[in-house]
Amino acid sequence: MNVQGPHYFTVDILGLEVKISETIVVGWIIIAFITALILFLTHNMQKIPSKRQSIAELIVTTVNKLVLDTMGKRNMAFAPYMATLFMFSLFGSLVGLVGLRPMTADYNTTLTWALLTFFMVQACNIKANGIGGYLKGFTEPVVFMTPLNIVSLFVSPISLSFRHFGNIAGGMVITMLVYFALTGLSTALGLSVPLATIGIPAVLSVYFDLFSAVMQAFIFVMLSMVYIGSANESEEE
Repeated sequence: MNVQGPHYFTVDILGLEVKISETIVVGWIIIAFITALILFLTHNMQKIPSKRQSIAELIVTTVNKLVLDTMGKRNMAFAPYMATLFMFSLFGSLVGLVGLRPMTADYNTTLTWALLTFFMVQACNIKANGIGGYLKGFTEPVVFMTPLNIVSLFVSPISLSFRHFGNIAGGMVITMLVYFALTGLSTALGLSVPLATIGIPAVLSVYFDLFSAVMQAFIFVMLSMVYIGSANESEEE
């Protein structure tokens, strides 16, 4: 068994060989799927909603309520970002159920999302406190804590990205290990068909690809809301 990262495809563009990651290809597939899903749910909207329009309104209402409860009314502008982040994260993990390599099993993906949230937090901090207040925050509560505050600043996006990546990638590896172990067991028992692989890998896949995907997407978005909401606290005061 060989556990590898995402594959790369070589594409010739005007005589230049460009390598495209498998993650990027899967990402565009997810973007196309989410776009088609949104267009389907919001097509021909009426005052008296249809079933699919009701689903779209329920999703928007749920996201708005979650952002309002977590971040406050002042931060409602972040609702579209949080909804996009959740959907991209969710479907980026669920694609494993249809045989594609999960986007979130590539650390580049979760690190990019974490950095987006990180820069939003810094922008909110600067907007709320000004450059002087932002820099002064590194010296609180006492000046000698400045090095630790700077280190903790950069630890947050790394921790946020590794948590999501580690759970999805770890689940993928565990499922693969169990599958190959059961395949070896079937061979050892002299079975021409790997009957031992029936059932257990599917149960693990449901847990890691479905339950873990939903939980990690929710946790990632909740932490992003908490970080950004906390950065705007002083402005609200």
